[in-house]
Amino acid sequence: MHALVIEDDKALSNTICGNIGSMFECEQAFDGEEGLFLAEQNIYDVIVLDLMIPKMDGYKVIASLREKGVNTPVIMLTAKDGIDDKVKGFKLGADDYLVKPFHRQELSARLESLVRRSGGSLKENILSFRDLTLNLGNRSARVGNEDLAFQGKQFDILEYLVSNRDTILTKKQIFDRIWGFDSDTTMTVIDVYTSNIRKVLKSSGYDKYIRTIRGIGYMIADNGDENE
Repeated sequence: MHALVIEDDKALSNTICGNIGSMFECEQAFDGEEGLFLAEQNIYDVIVLDLMIPKMDGYKVIASLREKGVNTPVIMLTAKDGIDDKVKGFKLGADDYLVKPFHRQELSARLESLVRRSGGSLKENILSFRDLTLNLGNRSARVGNEDLAFQGKQFDILEYLVSNRDTILTKKQIFDRIWGFDSDTTMTVIDVYTSNIRKVLKSSGYDKYIRTIRGIGYMIADNGDENE
């Protein structure tokens, strides 16, 4: 699972990432413009958003995200405890609200709840598509009773596809999620890895569910390998 922490206090941001590190891989942004740019990639499972940040405040960040159709769950962090601030945030599209200072256990619990409500399975560590199941804890996969061996980023890509079943993921989204923004690797690597994923799935007939959307990216869907 991936979290984006948008918080200008670097010490607090590092603390948050340390506290939730057992549940999420964290990306950090220290102002609103940078945070919005990263969040717009739509590659995160949850966003922790401070409201009082430089360049663009948290209200503008979440409003822009929702206007652009990015529905990643967002928990707001703020030193303000007024009801008007909470209502404003919720009306703009926030999913939860936490007032500073807060207990790290409460933040972890709220993030877990957000992921669960949005369709994730953080607590159980299991993802499934038809008879295909992925155990995120030990990174194992199987279709029915057949164990499948996926290596490294093969598993990560398949996990990302299954987490977003019936949704087209662009090559850029997959690349940024799996390899990161700063990677020197080219996006052609995605085609190679996806081909290898299909080879592993072929014995069970599940390779047909990985769809190629020509010129765009990939998706996993019930209607099979109808390339577009």
